[in-house]
This record gives sequence, structure tokens and C-alpha cells, in this order.
Amino acid sequence: MLIPFMANGEGLHDRSSEKKSGDTEIIITRCEDFEVTGDGSAEPWSQTEWIDIPQRIEKTDTYLTRAKVLYSETGIYFLFDCEDKVLTASMKEDNLDLWNEDVVEVFLWTEEDFPVYFEYEISPLNYELPIIVPNYKGDFFGWLPWHYEGDKRTRHATSTRGGSKEQNASIKAWMAEFFIPYKLLNPLPNVPPEPGAKWRANMYRIDYDQGPTHFSWQKTSGSFHEYNKYGTFIFE
Repeated sequence: MLIPFMANGEGLHDRSSEKKSGDTEIIITRCEDFEVTGDGSAEPWSQTEWIDIPQRIEKTDTYLTRAKVLYSETGIYFLFDCEDKVLTASMKEDNLDLWNEDVVEVFLWTEEDFPVYFEYEISPLNYELPIIVPNYKGDFFGWLPWHYEGDKRTRHATSTRGGSKEQNASIKAWMAEFFIPYKLLNPLPNVPPEPGAKWRANMYRIDYDQGPTHFSWQKTSGSFHEYNKYGTFIFE
């Protein structure tokens, strides 16, 4: 999922300003709203550091994956950069089982007293799955948003480097950039976050070059839904 980054010339292998996976808390920088382009070229991304998303399954090839997070008055932004060789992506509709192909995912648990969280998945072909998940002692199921329109909709885009954005293409990396509006997260508590607020969260990737290979910011023992193992976003 990666090679040189982009406009500013920053590369994946320049990791001096990158947060490591051992950091269970990260500060989320506040920004003004901006356009999502899919290539991370917007200036606000230069205001925050990369977060390492380690590969959790040892395979012949180890791919580097990293993410950035920002928040604004209206929502929260994510940028993923993923080293890759083959684009395993054939689904061409939203709300499918995207986790069965190449994908990145974000889980946002906004209040620890309330075992309901938001899950967002996006494929390299720019198809999405946004769901609210009630999780009662490991018994969980996702619910799609109702009246998903206007300022309640996400904004999202993807791009590739070293190859075309199509099924089974040989590439060097792909990126996903997306914005989740707070209005989509209603009625989750602690939304929108005030400065100093804390959300539990995790960030993931699944790649299929060598069979299902999992990447995560905070390590779980097998299920992405182990919310008690999530890290913490602290809003600046």
C-alpha cells in the first residue's frame, strides 16, 4: 500500500514523524473543512503526523500501512496510505461485504458507557459501507443509515500509484480519503466532540495478495469488534 507520498515529497519510508502502533492514545488535530480528493494533497494533512497501522499476520511480503486523522467543526477526516502489489477489488456497489476484498476500516466508539459504535469501510474502487453497530457482550449486527443524504452523507475518494484503479491491477500503493459528518453519527453520545473529548477507536486494513492479511492500529485477538481493545482519540 505505499511508495512516495505525494505533493510534499514525503515518502512512506521516511518514518521519523510517524506515530507507532504502541501509542494507545493519539491527539486529533483540529482543522478547517476541506475538499476530499483521494490523494491526500489537501494542505491540512500537513498539520498532523502519520500513524503506523502494523501488519498483524506474518507473510512473505510485509506491506506498510499508515493513516492520518483530523477533525473539524462538522466531522472527522481520515487518510489511509497502503502499500500493495495487486488490487483485489471487484465489488462495484456500496453496502456490500467489502471486507472480503481489499479494504480499510475505521471503528468509532464515542462513549464507553454505551456499547454502540460506528463502522466505516471503503474499498480501493471507492465503494463504502457505513453502519452503526450495537454490540452486546459480543453479540452484534450492523444497521445502515436512514435518509442517507445531504449533509448526512460521507465524502470519500480513492487513488492508486504505480498502476490503474481497476480489478487485479498491478500497483505500488492505493490511498483512501474520507470525511464522516457528525450528523451521520447521531444519536451516538459525545458527538460532536468538544476539545479534550475522548473517543475509543481502531483503524484496520485487510489485504488479499497473500490470503486474508490483517492490519490494525490496536491489536485485537481475532475480531475487529473487540471494542475494549481499541485505542483512544483525544480531540485537541
